[in-house]
Formats: sequence, C-alpha cells, structure tokens
Amino acid sequence: MTMYFPPAGGGGVQRSLKLAQYLPALGIETHVLAPDDPKWVHRDPELRAPTQAWIHRARYLGPRARKPAEELRAAAGFERALVHAQITARRLLLPDASVTWNLTAIPAAIRIARREGIDAVITTSPPPSVHFVGAAVQKATGAKWIADLRDPLVANQHRRDDTTAARARQKAVEQVARLVASQADAVTCVSEAIADEVRGLSARGAVRVIANGADFDDFAGLEYTPAKRFRITHTGSFFGQRDPKPFLQAFADADLDAVARFVGDFRSTDREWAEGLDLGDRLELVDYLPRSEALRIQRDSEALLLLIPEAGGRGRGVLSGKVFEYLAAERPILALVPPDGAAAELIRETAAGVVVAPDDIAGIRDALVALHERFTNGGLPGVELAKRDEERLSRRARVEELAALVEELG
Repeated sequence: MTMYFPPAGGGGVQRSLKLAQYLPALGIETHVLAPDDPKWVHRDPELRAPTQAWIHRARYLGPRARKPAEELRAAAGFERALVHAQITARRLLLPDASVTWNLTAIPAAIRIARREGIDAVITTSPPPSVHFVGAAVQKATGAKWIADLRDPLVANQHRRDDTTAARARQKAVEQVARLVASQADAVTCVSEAIADEVRGLSARGAVRVIANGADFDDFAGLEYTPAKRFRITHTGSFFGQRDPKPFLQAFADADLDAVARFVGDFRSTDREWAEGLDLGDRLELVDYLPRSEALRIQRDSEALLLLIPEAGGRGRGVLSGKVFEYLAAERPILALVPPDGAAAELIRETAAGVVVAPDDIAGIRDALVALHERFTNGGLPGVELAKRDEERLSRRARVEELAALVEELG
C-alpha cells in the first residue's frame, strides 16, 4: 500500500514503484494498492507502472496537497482568507491530511487480500496514516504486516513549527509510531537512525535497515557533454528546514564563471533572497520537470549539489533517495550535509564527492573554487563506483533484501 504511485511524481514515488518493478521478477506475486488520484502537488505522466504487478486503485476523497506559504503569499483579501481556512481545515486532519484515504483504502485492501490470498502486506510512509491500512489488513486476514518507513515517524527533520496544531499532529504521529512498533510483524527503515527510533519503542517484530538504492539503468543512454561554464545542479523540492541560502551566499562570494541550477520547487522567499545577490545568469531556477528530464540534467552537469540540513542533529541520520540518485548519475557531488552523518559517510566511502557542513559558507566557497579549478584545468571526470559498491547499492539488491524478509516471515 502506498499513497504515492504514478501518475503522482516526485522522489516519494520511486521506492514503491521500484518494489513493484523488481518483486515480481524475484518470484513474488505483487499487488499494489494506490489512490486513483492522490491529488499530489506533482504529476509525472511519463512514469509507467510495471506491467508484471497487479495495480489496484481506491478512490481518494481527501484534500489536495498544498504549498501553504506559497499560496498565502500569492493571495490577497477574501481569497487569502479562503486559502487560510482551507489550509487550517487540512491541518485539522490527524495524523496527516491523507488520513481520509483509509475510508476507501482499508475495505479495498481487505477485499483484495482475501480474494488474492495475500500472505504479506507492505505499507510505506509517508504519510504516516497509510499504516492504518496495514494494521487493518493484518487484523482482518492474518496476513503479515511490514511497515516501511522512508522518513522518521517521531524525529522528522523537516518539522519546524511549534503551533498548537503542529503539537497535536506530532502527538497523533507518535501514536502511529507506537502502533507500528507494537503490531507490525516487521519494520523496514531507509536508515539506521530511523531503525534506532523504532527499536526505542520496543518493536515486537524484526527491525531491518533496507536503504534506498541507486537506479543505474535509469541513466542508460544519458550523456555528459562538458560545457564552457561550470554547472552545478540541484534537483528536488525545498521544504521544511532545507535551505539554499548558505550555498547561494558561498556561490556569490566565490564569484566564479559558473551556473547554479535548481530544478524543482524553489520557495518564493528563497527566490527573493537570491535576487538580492545579483547573480544574473549565473543562477537558473527551473520548475518541476518529469523525472526523465531531471535525470538527463543531472547526468549533463559538471557537479551535483546535495542538501541535507542539520535540523538540530536529526539530519545526521538522513539517507534520502536523492543521495542514491546522484550516485547513479556518476557526477561529482558537493554534499552539504552533516559531516558526521549517514549521507556524508556514504559519499566518502564511495569517493563520490566532497562533504561540507550545510551552514559552513566559507567551506562551501572553498569547495566550489576547488571544483571549478579542476574543471578549468582538465575537466571533471565522472565518478566510477567500484563494482562491489555498484552491486550492493543497486535498487534491485535492496528489493532482494525485502523479498528475503517476506520469505522469512512465511
């Protein structure tokens, strides 16, 4: 069960999509239950669901995903009041705005599980409310339940507000975390930090780290052509505590003949702040693109920019799918991540780039200058992972780990 599946787009789609792609090839009959339309902020019509998995749809009656800050900034008068009311109503849904999908997803999941003789059900979050479906199917049919966590349920690095509504939502999410720990037959986590969080809740079932993987085949046929100007590219959305300002300040201070490209959602407040740096044509802001085009731009870049905030220490455990996507792109990575964190460790052990603390402006400037100097003095060669690293980090290898867990649960 997943909330995010094609035609939805964005990074959150990839884990469930790749599970549906590889599990059938490993001899596991695979059924996917997803919303007919998750009303997500991004759609990617180029993404195709795997043909060897059975795809089921349950109607989604909930609210459309929103960008609250952007909508409020763009509205005025009565329209602003209306937008504010809609956002407030959405925030009243607990533990998250997608919880209403359970009204149709739970009966559909139970019906499918009984009809198809499902032995194990996997629910992947976010959003946290999707795990209610797994618990319901487990109780109704006796199927084993694996809860897959792509983000922490409790110590989420992107939560930053401290309003009454936010505290209520946090309390509700913590209740989901306790449900997962006490009822799931197994919990899979994309990082050790998330696994430690679950273990701290005295989980009854196995807790395994099954990280995201690198989709090397997705870059097949995509080429890198050296440009006249150094290009460093960031793909993905800005939300929560992810902050481009230290990088942009360092980029301005370095005063290089280079282009910084941001592909995806870029907050209007960050856009306005960047305008004050007077970067001119050295800054390119590109709206959200289909994944195939985003991958093409990643491959055709001199370097890639990775941003993971410190977030009061919570960023140390983050090992997002973007890290693996960049590794598969095989271009040098400027990783502005917690230096003692999981992402930094992976970048160093694969020799895929340079690590700098995300708020160290002087260090970022020096790293940019060094990369630019290498570019002008012979070019930046691609990053070649050792064969053993490529094999162990591949998405298929990670899905094989999950398949083994399914078999283990019987």
